Amino acid sequence: MKRTNICCIGHITLDKIVTPRMTVHAPGGTAFYFAHAMSSLHADNFLLVTSLAESEMKAVDDIRALGVDVSVLPSRHSVYFENCYGENQDNRTQRVLAKADPFTVEGLTGIEARYYHLGTLLADDFSLDIIKMLSGKGIVSVDAQGYLREVRGEKVYPVDWTDKLEALKYIDILKVNEHEAAVLTGASDPLRGAEILAGWGVGEVVLTLGSMGSVILAGGKAYEIPAYAPTDIVDATGCGDTYMAGYLYMRDKGADYAEAGRFAAAMCTIKLQASGPFRSAASDIEKLINSEK
Repeated sequence: MKRTNICCIGHITLDKIVTPRMTVHAPGGTAFYFAHAMSSLHADNFLLVTSLAESEMKAVDDIRALGVDVSVLPSRHSVYFENCYGENQDNRTQRVLAKADPFTVEGLTGIEARYYHLGTLLADDFSLDIIKMLSGKGIVSVDAQGYLREVRGEKVYPVDWTDKLEALKYIDILKVNEHEAAVLTGASDPLRGAEILAGWGVGEVVLTLGSMGSVILAGGKAYEIPAYAPTDIVDATGCGDTYMAGYLYMRDKGADYAEAGRFAAAMCTIKLQASGPFRSAASDIEKLINSEK
């Protein structure tokens, strides 16, 4: 298999999104939102690796129709999430109505990339052995959210990441929000939590704070990224995945931490203003960034 610049690995899900305004059934998951964002950016050398049931292959066909290279690993089931939002889009409750098979070292061995972004949805999606294997081949980026979600029945419960101290030694970029940072480190202050994560071995901690913006902690320095004000708040689902797509896209191009963060934050705001995945152009992102200068 050819070597790609950025490879996102994660399950495409079935999502039921419930907001005060509407109920929508649609594909979702980090893999889905990340791939759409990279397609909109016309990213060169991007590969999506996903796993889902045969019955949900239309979601893959639709992504391939956008020009995205997709590798599919078979699964008996697809992940089925129910996301319920209140008026405050920073607050979400979830149920998991079905689970997919975890990814395996064997299934991912042949993939070659500069950046590997692991879009975890549930705690058993990616084993420690997978992280170790990929770290020997490229830069490993991980969204911590799935490692902190345990399914009991249909409900999702917050848990700590069992292998975190070992795993973080092999993770170059870690994305967490303020709640995840607190669970992982016990620190009530998010920036202090990011500092602890960096001390455990993470080179770049990407701390997203919803409407309060984001912070990138790298090389012992904190880069504060303000959030761009949305004209309307429609759907927050996939915002974190969109942020990471923008961030890694820019880092791969050689952008510094702050520049990559601003680009990612602008993408996130544009995504927030519409239902579904990010579908705008890079020129829209630049326009929003320039409007705030």
